[in-house]
Amino acid sequence: MPIPKAARESLTTMTEMVLPNDTNTLNNLMGGRLLHWMDICAAICAQKHAHRTVVTASVDNVSFAEPIKLGNIVTFEAQVTRAFTSSMEVHIKVSAQNIAAGEAEVHTNSAFYTFVAVDQRGKPIEVPPVLAETDEEKQLYDSALRRRQLRLVLAGRMKPQDATELRALFSA
Repeated sequence: MPIPKAARESLTTMTEMVLPNDTNTLNNLMGGRLLHWMDICAAICAQKHAHRTVVTASVDNVSFAEPIKLGNIVTFEAQVTRAFTSSMEVHIKVSAQNIAAGEAEVHTNSAFYTFVAVDQRGKPIEVPPVLAETDEEKQLYDSALRRRQLRLVLAGRMKPQDATELRALFSA
């Protein structure tokens, strides 16, 4: 069994600048480009945790709360919240800032990604568990099982009646 790793060991930060080729006709960052950058940052984070190649298994809801404008600096912060047998949940937070105008950084997006660590043949391989230490890490860790069960139910890989964590939410 792999040794647990502190959640902060996987912390990954990535920064990008929104250039004209990244924008739509309103000079806002295109959603597809944002998702591309989020996937890269989250994958690096998962790979750091697993010390293995990882593949994206799922992406939870991504809501576009604030537009990200041409010239903004975009910061991505990703951290593994929980590891299961071969999969890991990664929480990613996105913020944008217009540094030239002296504006404050604004939170624009958050999402949960799931990655699976694979060996050289592409077969799933065991990953180290996550050791949650801060209150925020513990909260994300504890709620990760509910999110995982919801993903599995929605994907048809788990029967709703077997989702014990979800059932507990509605029977309390």
